[in-house]
Amino acid sequence: MKMRENRFAVIGMGQFGTAIARKLSDKGAEVIAIDNRDDKIENIKDDVAYCVALDATDKKALMAHGVHEMDAVVVAIGENFEGLLLCCFVLMELKVKRIIARAMGDEQRRILEKMGVTEILSPENEVGNNVAETLLNPQLLTYVELPDNYEIVEVKAPSKVVGRSLQDIGLREKYDINAVTIMRETETMKQGEVSKEKHIEGVPNPETIIDETDTIVLFGKVDDIERFLEINQ
Repeated sequence: MKMRENRFAVIGMGQFGTAIARKLSDKGAEVIAIDNRDDKIENIKDDVAYCVALDATDKKALMAHGVHEMDAVVVAIGENFEGLLLCCFVLMELKVKRIIARAMGDEQRRILEKMGVTEILSPENEVGNNVAETLLNPQLLTYVELPDNYEIVEVKAPSKVVGRSLQDIGLREKYDINAVTIMRETETMKQGEVSKEKHIEGVPNPETIIDETDTIVLFGKVDDIERFLEINQ
């Protein structure tokens, strides 16, 4: 799946970052690969549009290479958490549209969350290919590839279907796809604080109304789901 704007920077060319950069490039995105190690840049140079060896905490260097103009920046620095934090801070100062950072464990995740980073990857349960797909289509949260060009995907409710019933949307009739289930956001009180959680609504029926915060689980062919998202985003 592709989005109209598809210019990304991936910082940190370890195994994780390299997988993301290559997959994005394979999908037709313009990718700038960044690392401070020349050998890592040499390894990726033939697979991406542009690569550069630089210190990713150097604000002027990042600006010089247009990182602040990217649609999203993935910070996949794995061995130097301090460097990752400094890099994220600089990207925030540069007002990068979308920052996705790698966390090694719950403690790092909590620190990044406190900094204000909202999209955090854990290599233990994230795969580079999935990350690339969600970058190319921000509405897509997770997906599972199936044989014969089918897939199951979790998507944020597209704006044009919010407030409409499944029957009115016509997933099966108009797009030849099925809604497997809906995950709905609810607020609960935990230790005196309001917490938001997602809960599965079971098997949806034709009268089910889509809420703005819903996550819809869809099944169908890749092209049909892509068409549904493009028409209704």
